[in-house]
Amino acid sequence: MKTARLSKAFLVLLIGLFGVLVAVNNVFDYESNFNFVQHVMLMDTTFPGNDLMWRSISSPIVHHAAYWLIIAGEMLTGVLCIVGSAALAKASDQPRDIFIKAKRTAILGLTLGIFVWFFGFMTVAAEWFLMWQSQQWNGVQAAFRFIMCISVVLLYLSQNDSD
Repeated sequence: MKTARLSKAFLVLLIGLFGVLVAVNNVFDYESNFNFVQHVMLMDTTFPGNDLMWRSISSPIVHHAAYWLIIAGEMLTGVLCIVGSAALAKASDQPRDIFIKAKRTAILGLTLGIFVWFFGFMTVAAEWFLMWQSQQWNGVQAAFRFIMCISVVLLYLSQNDSD
């Protein structure tokens, strides 16, 4: 039995389930996190007198489009990781080169997850829209936790398999 390989498949599955659950929650409780996206893009809770308020976007159409893009990224992350996990589990007792090829979908899903939460939340939301300045609409810590969990799984998955 290839314990480390099955461990990698299981951890990728957990990230996949997380991504799907986050996306499904955002669809079924649309308004809760839509309000988050809307306030971040409006920049209405950043520091008073902020010189970067020109970055604010007030269009509800753009707010909804951005939110659906986030949901799509979360769902695709989840689906790719779940499919990748199944491929990893299936290849867990195969020769090393076959297992390495089976990592592709999982690596793609994990990388997309880092893109969603690092680029989407840490770069665009936190820095471009200055989300970090908001006491009420600040998702920096949550995004960082997600990025770190996904990154650790990606690093572990990318290691050579000795067993």
